[in-house]
Amino acid sequence: MDNEQVGKFIRLMCAQHQKGRLSEKDMLKICGTHDADIFEKFERDEAGNYFNPRLEQEVDKRKAYSESRRNNRKKKEDMLITSKTYVLHMENENENEIEIVNEKVDNNLIKEQFEQVWIAYTKVGPKKVAYERFKRLTETNRLHIINHVPNYIQSHRKAEKMDFIPHFATYISQERWNDELPYQQSVENKGSWLDQFR
Repeated sequence: MDNEQVGKFIRLMCAQHQKGRLSEKDMLKICGTHDADIFEKFERDEAGNYFNPRLEQEVDKRKAYSESRRNNRKKKEDMLITSKTYVLHMENENENEIEIVNEKVDNNLIKEQFEQVWIAYTKVGPKKVAYERFKRLTETNRLHIINHVPNYIQSHRKAEKMDFIPHFATYISQERWNDELPYQQSVENKGSWLDQFR
């Protein structure tokens, strides 16, 4: 494929990754016309929708991996709660040993939380700096971020302001999870500028 075809192919792959299998209308919207070299990279299902089998396989693998990480995190959180409860009833000579184990579990949990939110944040900015700031946060603030980031990114996407997303490290240092979602007003008022005066 030439450079133009490669660009169209990549856009189709991104579209499938974002919305799932593509209709012929979706394909033609990106390609302009029926391009045999590009279309042959996709298969059709019973409903006539197009999909790239390899991409679909990778997406399914990623979902399965994320699900397994979620399940592992729940197990670790349960273990952490059990361990902390147990520490309260332990004799002094064992307390330090239990606290060290809990600290290791916390670090693993923080890494998993960061990886999930890093992907959701679309991997913007220096990862190492963002991780160092993230792991210094309280558990409460980390959970606030995990809940806030998908809506924060969606707000930028709806307003077509993806180029204005700050680095994730900046998002953390400025505690933007405490702010109102950006661009909400502009998305609600999107349309004719005359609508503002009606």
